Amino acid sequence: MRFEISKVLDAIEGRVCTDPSLARAVVDLAEVIRWQDLDGGRPASLLRLGMVIDALSRQLEEDSVPVYAIVHRALLSDADLTSNERMVVRRWADDGLVEVLDQPGDRMLEVADLLGLPVLSRVRFDGLGGRWPWLGQAGRVLAPVPGAGGPVFIAHVGGGQTPASGSRSPAGAKLLARQWRCPEPGCALFGGGGGGGAFADLARVDRAPAGQPPPTLRNGVPSCPRHGARLGDAGPRPRTAVLAVRIGGLVRRRFVLTETQPVLVGRAPEATGGVVLGQWLNDEARRWISRNHVRFELRVGEVIVTDTSTNGSGVRPGGSMAEPDRIPLAPQQSRVLGEGDLVELYPGVQIGRADKVTSDAKFSPTSVMAEAPTMAMRLPRP
Repeated sequence: MRFEISKVLDAIEGRVCTDPSLARAVVDLAEVIRWQDLDGGRPASLLRLGMVIDALSRQLEEDSVPVYAIVHRALLSDADLTSNERMVVRRWADDGLVEVLDQPGDRMLEVADLLGLPVLSRVRFDGLGGRWPWLGQAGRVLAPVPGAGGPVFIAHVGGGQTPASGSRSPAGAKLLARQWRCPEPGCALFGGGGGGGAFADLARVDRAPAGQPPPTLRNGVPSCPRHGARLGDAGPRPRTAVLAVRIGGLVRRRFVLTETQPVLVGRAPEATGGVVLGQWLNDEARRWISRNHVRFELRVGEVIVTDTSTNGSGVRPGGSMAEPDRIPLAPQQSRVLGEGDLVELYPGVQIGRADKVTSDAKFSPTSVMAEAPTMAMRLPRP
């Protein structure tokens, strides 16, 4: 039973991140774990985060939806969680997958404002509309509540029940245009400051600048939300492009492309950071799609695709599914992608810019709770 619970926690881990290009909503983990009415289980359970993530995937009709989690430091030693759950949260904190703060305050709202993300919370933020005007917009603050097939969302304000992303605030756009370094050694969010000393390099965190979270603003100064230290400006952040994979009409996952790191996509790419499609393909598609089928690169803001397969690919200009419009892409051939172009590896397997690729079929996204034992959340804490 414990092994099964560990497997679902591993699946949940794949859906938490502080990458501003991938996160789809903001949550306060200390709040989520105590929504007992979602499962009728023990006072606190990390599995409830998985239930909320599944609800978000269903609402967005998209697989692999990551959330940006804010974590109160007290949660790392919360006796209502199991020892395994506390260990998992500490690992997330050490890896920079979540933000751990001594005094979270309104950091959740700040992140939502800077990144233009919706907030998943049951808290009513009355009186804060002056500072955060978007709190009054439909779909920007949604409360997960029990539903027949799992949690569903209700809007605190307005009539929309679909999480609505807004535009990044002007401050967010400026902050995310730069790289930042924290002077504290080994900072999981803004590592690289080193802090000096003989072991400074050992404390350095290898974190892609493009995936850095937004700094917090303290009196207008970019600061580390964890340590409160003023951040150093380490230069412009690398350009990025966010691409999405759609298989069988359902958006399966998003990935980030930078000018310094090309990304291989295929049945089972060998390179680190490759996008694996095999788990979503039928037998015929697996036979057609190569292990390393296409390579995406970002050059001077242009997305370039190169076919690295045996069987070739195709490009759908402007996303047109009309067969006469399809442009063949032969093995080793490259092409610059237009804004709405789709790369088709096999019929029904397409890749394009994330803001242009949407789900067009009513399939259920993969659940992170699939490995959870039926009564796992009702078991007493050991």
